[in-house]
Amino acid sequence: MIRKIKKTCKGLRRALNYRSIQFTISASFTLVTLVSMLFMGIVLYSKFVSKTEETTIKATEQLLNQTNVNLETYLRNMMRISDSMYYSVIKDKDISRDSLDTEMNLLYEVNKDNLVSIACFKDDGKLVAATPVATLKKNIDVTSQEWFVSANEQMENLHFSTPHVQNLFDDTSYRYYWVASLSRMVELTSKGNNIRGVLLVDMNFSGIEQLFKKSNASGELEYIYLVDSKGDIIYHPKQKLIDSQVVEENNRKAVIYEDGSHSEYFGGEKRIVTVKTVAYTGWKIIYVTPYSTFNMSLNQTRYFVILLISIMMLIMVLVNQFVSAQIAKPIKRLDKSVKGLENGNLDVVIYEGGGSDEIEHLGKSLNLVVVQLRKLMEKIVIEQEEKRKSELDALQSQINPHFLYNTLDSIVWMIEGERYSEAVCMVTDLASLFRISLSKGKNIISLKDEIIHAKNYMNIQKIRYKDKFEIHYEIEEEIYDYQTVKLIIQPLLENAIYYGVEAMYDEGEIILRAYKKEDNIYLEIIDNGLGMTQDSVESLLTDNTRKRTKGSGVGLKNVNSRIQLRYGEDYGLKIESQPDEGTKVTIHLPAILYSDMRGEQKHD
Repeated sequence: MIRKIKKTCKGLRRALNYRSIQFTISASFTLVTLVSMLFMGIVLYSKFVSKTEETTIKATEQLLNQTNVNLETYLRNMMRISDSMYYSVIKDKDISRDSLDTEMNLLYEVNKDNLVSIACFKDDGKLVAATPVATLKKNIDVTSQEWFVSANEQMENLHFSTPHVQNLFDDTSYRYYWVASLSRMVELTSKGNNIRGVLLVDMNFSGIEQLFKKSNASGELEYIYLVDSKGDIIYHPKQKLIDSQVVEENNRKAVIYEDGSHSEYFGGEKRIVTVKTVAYTGWKIIYVTPYSTFNMSLNQTRYFVILLISIMMLIMVLVNQFVSAQIAKPIKRLDKSVKGLENGNLDVVIYEGGGSDEIEHLGKSLNLVVVQLRKLMEKIVIEQEEKRKSELDALQSQINPHFLYNTLDSIVWMIEGERYSEAVCMVTDLASLFRISLSKGKNIISLKDEIIHAKNYMNIQKIRYKDKFEIHYEIEEEIYDYQTVKLIIQPLLENAIYYGVEAMYDEGEIILRAYKKEDNIYLEIIDNGLGMTQDSVESLLTDNTRKRTKGSGVGLKNVNSRIQLRYGEDYGLKIESQPDEGTKVTIHLPAILYSDMRGEQKHD
């Protein structure tokens, strides 16, 4: 057989050395795939370039629109303050007898987070009212100020100034801010006559600055800035370049553009300039996007195309390998089935069909070997099962007739004492006790029968000991339908009597508790007897030389061994005890329904 396998392997190697057909197929697939991928890569790259530019322009316009909305909100806030002051205060006051200070101070306090000052002047430049500082500097000619001139020249309009330092007022506590001013011509009432005046609202320029800094946070190459209608810079992220020719040329060129996106060359670099005019002011928001930002995305696209071609080439190699594998398919199937056998799986079916006669014969021979191994293993399993049953029977046969002798003596004593009803009860309990003990030869019974058996046993013992102890049952009824190894509770109750409460002066107490927790059953036998030391507890389940002096002869180690033989070492007994504090023995069983094991019971 080994020679045949070696011969087959040599034949396979010879077959794999001749790859003329495989090479032709592989080369054809490679060429077609390469040409297709190159064509597809070029098309995808072109589409992506145009799509990227379109997407970038849309994203730029969205950012520009959002910035415009925020800026218009800022400007409308200035207009709201100006309108409130003019229409709600100035219109209702006669400045010859009424003061504007109270309402002006209130309006300032409400908006002081962004508001620097509010002031009202007559047309000759005299101050009517101002807040928070109401003292003008000496030698200040208000009528020559740009905001004052603009308000008087175009009386019907609101006028927004470019950022400047406002230094009109004289006060040591007054800070000089960069402000954006809103001025307008207003009608003042003095002694019943209408005179002209100018209302000035100074907003903190930091509001505009923060707005544009947030918009410029997207990158270093792209930037957004603000100019007035003449092209003078109001805000620029690179303030150091404001006075340079580069930025000046940039601004002047941007002013001639209408709203929208425009391509241009500036400083030898191609870029896109997107312009948006701000309402009320004529200011323009300008977004500059160099084409170098597109190149970054295009580099990623090139890498993507290369990666895509590489993946397709890999797929092509895999396809070629698949085609090549068809030649060696029978050997691979045979090898795969043999590997299952190597892993100890005797249910594996060795591949027989297809391939050469030698491979087919080898598969049939290996299948015969597997059948023989399977029969041998089944025989070993049966022998082990019989051995396990013998061990269970041997352990259970340790029960001696000592308890039966004592019980029958008690029954005789009761009959002689004419206590017939008690004798009848004791005989009935004893009959039920032995009926369950026999269980038609079965080793596995339901927990319901096991607990009935334990109750019958305790009924007999209570009569024998003349109620020297009390027994309490805390049983969850849901456990009755689960299985257990028989005769595991009664020996533990027996121990609780003989070694726990029998020697007590006070009345003993024994508790039998049974409950289900997750996929486990727990049975607890608790007594308030004499207890034992930790050393004694540890030796109960491990000392093979220990002999019982009382009871039925079935000790804790016996019960623990029978449980573990049946269910494994994860289950069994756990003992907890302290001297003069009693003992608690816990039986741990798997939660297996009794009906699930009836087939195995017949086997037992």
